Amino acid sequence: MFYEQIIIFITRIRFVAMKKLFFVILFAAIIVSGCKTNFYFEDDFENVPKIDAHVHIESDDGVFEEQAATDNFILLTLNVDTSDSTGLRKQFDYAVNSFRKHPGKVFFGVSFYFDTAGWETGEWSRKIISQLDRDISEGAVTVKIWKNIGMTLRDRTGKFIMVDDPGLDPIVNFIKSKNLPITGHLGEPRNCWLPLDKMTVSSDSSYFARHPQYHMYLHPDYPSYEDQINARDHFLEKNPDLTFIGCHLGSLEWNVDSLAKRLDKYPNMAVDMSARICHLQYQTLTDRKKVRDFCIKYQDRLLYGTDTGYSGSKKSDDFKKGIHKTWTDDWRYFSTSFEMTSDKFKGKFAGLKLPRKVVDKIYYQNAIKWYKFNL
Repeated sequence: MFYEQIIIFITRIRFVAMKKLFFVILFAAIIVSGCKTNFYFEDDFENVPKIDAHVHIESDDGVFEEQAATDNFILLTLNVDTSDSTGLRKQFDYAVNSFRKHPGKVFFGVSFYFDTAGWETGEWSRKIISQLDRDISEGAVTVKIWKNIGMTLRDRTGKFIMVDDPGLDPIVNFIKSKNLPITGHLGEPRNCWLPLDKMTVSSDSSYFARHPQYHMYLHPDYPSYEDQINARDHFLEKNPDLTFIGCHLGSLEWNVDSLAKRLDKYPNMAVDMSARICHLQYQTLTDRKKVRDFCIKYQDRLLYGTDTGYSGSKKSDDFKKGIHKTWTDDWRYFSTSFEMTSDKFKGKFAGLKLPRKVVDKIYYQNAIKWYKFNL
């Protein structure tokens, strides 16, 4: 009898221990499951649908599109008016070709050649509207305006033509009548008005060293950074019914607080992150919480993009490796809390580890919403 009681006692202890172990395992599984639900991990990259909402495809060899398919990306290729009408038409042809070859995987935006010869005449606007009408009919989802407006174009008196100039109103009204957004690269990074050795990131200093015509520190007689931002803001005030996507964090890349003020003021404005993620990372060095809170608060207004261009001039394998690295590095920054470094500035910073729902919006849902992709 005594031995039987001991055996029963031991059995009960084992049962209680097993029961506790079961609940510990169950609790741990719930925690892990919750993490899986709320956050992505680095190795989720390939399985998550994504959109690079700012690229430039200028080749018909399919290399860019092939790597995008491998990495689960949809592409938006944007035409740019670089004061070359022939080049602009070639961009259009490449965009339409890619759009047709890769339905649902490539979308495109058009632009127009800003010929100042007929500026401020009715014929000038009618000619541009006619061309845009034909181009948009091919399936364009947006019209892009570029930094030549505000930085290089001048009227007959030598005055710089800014984006809020009334002469552009007929073009803007036509685009609105088509129910399309305008994608605007207006102004430049604030670094553009600083000496090369004072710029915060090397991508800016190297770019403006190669393009001194756009390095505004060398051209104090040109419109200032504040002039550029004020003209863009006035343009949005004039057109409260216009959907506007500001390229490159709206040229407010240097400070998320300044960008937040514009997003609060202009509800029809969103921004893409193309070629400016390093500026978010630079701010993360000193205030990760502020940058992370900004991305969460404005999760409906931010579009992922890289500004990567491809013209077929690079070896295909090299290009694929390069864009894959850019995409995976950016994914690591937004989806994990890993310690990281950048080749564009000194210092270490931690990834933002944004919630899964925020990552989904930045990488996918926002581009669909703002550009009205038909998927």
